[in-house]
This record gives sequence, structure tokens and C-alpha cells, in this order.
Amino acid sequence: MRNLDLSPLFRSSIGYDRLSRLMDAALRTDESQLSYPPYNIEQDGEDSYRITMAVAGFAEADLTITAQENQLVVAGKPAKDEKPRNFLHRGIAGRAFERRFELADHIRVVGAELVNGLLHVDLKREVPEAMKPRTIKIEAAKPQPRVIENEAA
Repeated sequence: MRNLDLSPLFRSSIGYDRLSRLMDAALRTDESQLSYPPYNIEQDGEDSYRITMAVAGFAEADLTITAQENQLVVAGKPAKDEKPRNFLHRGIAGRAFERRFELADHIRVVGAELVNGLLHVDLKREVPEAMKPRTIKIEAAKPQPRVIENEAA
């Protein structure tokens, strides 16, 4: 495996130390962790997104969604069965999970709903007015009146 040296990037930029941690985490991620539960990330509009997770067998009470700083954590812990079951074939995974998503700045969770075994988490980018680009109007310079000094008559 190849290591990435980001030191040239950090020489001329400030505040990108999180990028290094994200890349390290991406390189160390176990493939089995990426596959359960399956999910989609959609862009609904210019500033709206939706994460859809297949969480068959989980009820609303079994799922928790936590948004903190720039991270969204979706966790599921199935309810305990009262009596043990004897499976001849078990194809539906019912194990606990925790899925983390890194969110960009100014992304907030708008809502979540569980429909037909699919958990939908809606996100929206809301950039504060102070940080939005604004256009500065350029005005033409007003001509200054010329003052002519009186000549001696």
C-alpha cells in the first residue's frame, strides 16, 4: 500500500488537517464495513441531498441518528427476541451497525423517515448570508467641477 504525503499541501493552506484524517480513515476502512447496511446518496437539488439506507427488520425505536459538527452517525441496534429462532437459512442480516458520514460545512439534517424498510435522511446546505458571495456595484465616477482661478484683469 502507498502512503500519501500531504505535507506540501499543508505548507500553504490552513485548516485542512481534517482532510488528512479523512484520507487515513478511507485507506484503513474494512470492505465488510462498507457493505452493511447498503445505502444510496442522492442529490435532489442544487443544495439538497438524501441518504437512503436499507434497514429491513429495524423499527424506528431501533434506529438513532446523531448529527454533531461535520459528522452524521446512523446506528441501529435490533430489539432482542423473546424466544430463540431456528433458522434453516438466514439471508437477512439483523446485526447492529453504525455508519458514519462526513458532512461538508453548512450541511444540516432536515429530517428523517422510515418507509418500507428504507431509512431516508434529508440534508440541506444552508450557507449563512454573511458567507454568500455578493456582487459589488461599480459606479461611474462623477465628474468634479473644474475650478478656474480668477486671472488678474
